[in-house]
Amino acid sequence: MLHEPAAASKHDPATPYKMRLGAWMFWFYLIIYAGFIAVNIVSPLTMEKIVVMDLNLAVVYGFGLIIVALLQALIYDFACNAKEIELAKPAGEGEAK
Repeated sequence: MLHEPAAASKHDPATPYKMRLGAWMFWFYLIIYAGFIAVNIVSPLTMEKIVVMDLNLAVVYGFGLIIVALLQALIYDFACNAKEIELAKPAGEGEAK
């Protein structure tokens, strides 16, 4: 059985933008995640402290990591779609005459 791509792919002029944005978002998230790991290594008892609504820091920080990841995914999708639309316009379109 021959497996081929479901759809033909072509050159995406937004690829450099997408790669740069993805790299920045990765490093941003890595810093936040490294903070979570650092607190667990350096002061694990800090994670037991209640911070909001009877939830400890570990739970709040963990949910924060999930929320940040979801927000980053939405921002990335919106930014990449906008860039694709911008680059798909023919030259000269949208300029004042």
